[in-house]
Amino acid sequence: MSTKVVIKKNTYFDSVSLMSLTTKANKIDTIEQAFIAMGTQMNKEVLQNVGLMAPELEEAKNSDLMIVIKAANDELAERSYEAVENLFAAKDEMSGTSEIQYPTIDSAARSLSSANMAVISVNGAFAAREARKALEKNLHVMLFSDNVSVDDEIALKRLAHERGLLMMGPDCGTAIIGNVGLCFANKVRQGSIGIVGASGTGSQEISVRIHDFGGGVSQLIGTGGRDLSERVGGMMMLDAMRALNEDEATKVIVLISKPPAPSVEQKVLAEIKQMNKPVVVCFIGGSEDAVTAAGGHFAKTTKEAALKAVILSGVDESTIDKHPLNLPLIEEIKAKLKPEQKYIRGLFCGGTLCDEAMYLAMEKYEDVYSNIPKKPEYRLKDVHVSQAHTFVDFGDDDFTNGRPHPMIDPSSRIERFKQEARDPSVGVILMDFVLGYGSHEDPVGVMIPSIVEAKRLAAEEGRHLEIVGYVLGTDLDTPSVEDQLNKLVSAGVTYASSSTNAGLLARGFVEKGE
Repeated sequence: MSTKVVIKKNTYFDSVSLMSLTTKANKIDTIEQAFIAMGTQMNKEVLQNVGLMAPELEEAKNSDLMIVIKAANDELAERSYEAVENLFAAKDEMSGTSEIQYPTIDSAARSLSSANMAVISVNGAFAAREARKALEKNLHVMLFSDNVSVDDEIALKRLAHERGLLMMGPDCGTAIIGNVGLCFANKVRQGSIGIVGASGTGSQEISVRIHDFGGGVSQLIGTGGRDLSERVGGMMMLDAMRALNEDEATKVIVLISKPPAPSVEQKVLAEIKQMNKPVVVCFIGGSEDAVTAAGGHFAKTTKEAALKAVILSGVDESTIDKHPLNLPLIEEIKAKLKPEQKYIRGLFCGGTLCDEAMYLAMEKYEDVYSNIPKKPEYRLKDVHVSQAHTFVDFGDDDFTNGRPHPMIDPSSRIERFKQEARDPSVGVILMDFVLGYGSHEDPVGVMIPSIVEAKRLAAEEGRHLEIVGYVLGTDLDTPSVEDQLNKLVSAGVTYASSSTNAGLLARGFVEKGE
């Protein structure tokens, strides 16, 4: 085995580009393993953990690009490196002549006087500095980068608030501003429903359900996952709510998040009382009474939130296909599972989709574990080993530290799927497949061989393995949701029409009764 190490001094690429390039490099036949990243300490620790660290990499600085390639021998390592260089060349070529590059935010702001927003995706060590520069240039900011301190987040959001600007993030993965999808987003119909989300995939899910139910989205404003924490205090959500309340194109507002810190929830609910537009509140696992008392419209699930918003926006309820749950199918699958097949294993790319399915399972079962549980006692002892009903968010730091997000590179989930499919106590494996800008070009297709093989092995052992798949996407996405669903059905997968229905089906299939 041979390892090729290249350090390119003062060569910067954003994290999204490098994740995508790493994914493509690992598909090259001659490469056993590839890692392409900036020379940060965190990335060096990842290299150490995966056995790719080399002494010369210790000299790499934050501004240096590291390329590490493992191949069968020296000759293949050199050929592999040439193939990786071709990936970089192809990236530059795809950028085309219409893309103008600027070395700094200052120079871009001077040249693009009409620009009013900066999307920032740089190493976390530099992210706050660049975001501050953009805000000081009176640019709204979408900060995709993570690993930004809470203190920096608070300072940036205070500065944005003082200047009347949006400060979406850090770790903000989804937005739709002026009908333009940013980072991970889906192509949806333009309309009159505004979304404010402290959850990327939760916001995506509500936007596609609104589209499916015949409504449209005016704006989707992400806040970053920590915005509703005690320390940050919901600054971005509150500012976004006020902005949408003043936006003439927005008639209905939807809020989506995990449950906020209690004091922050009080702030949000107090703000609802001041608004002159209907507000639908979907805080996964939250309480209905407080929302109703504030004059909001409570939604227990993302599907319910989208449906209420669409009806409030004026869509005739009688024209909506609500995709009711297939109750006969639940009884049919229950009859196929053996008594010992008691457990759900949920393998998710989307954190809020994982949360929603997990909370629905918790309504029926007590032994529900996760790497992102609400209660610490239900955290998996080892995130790589399931217990009873287990719901895993592969987009959490447990799995993405130095690796591409599973919406870009699904390889880590594929390996876990194979592991779960061999467990005779498993009745259902539940998975989401996220379409849209920035996501894998064929998330279902890359999973199909493993699904087919797992079902074949289970049948040979005399057991039925039920797989439930949910595709988060619209008919306007590429590939289309219909294309992905057809692939699932051809592989014998039961498809769900929404994140909510996916969770309800899974918990129903393994229900054993008294």
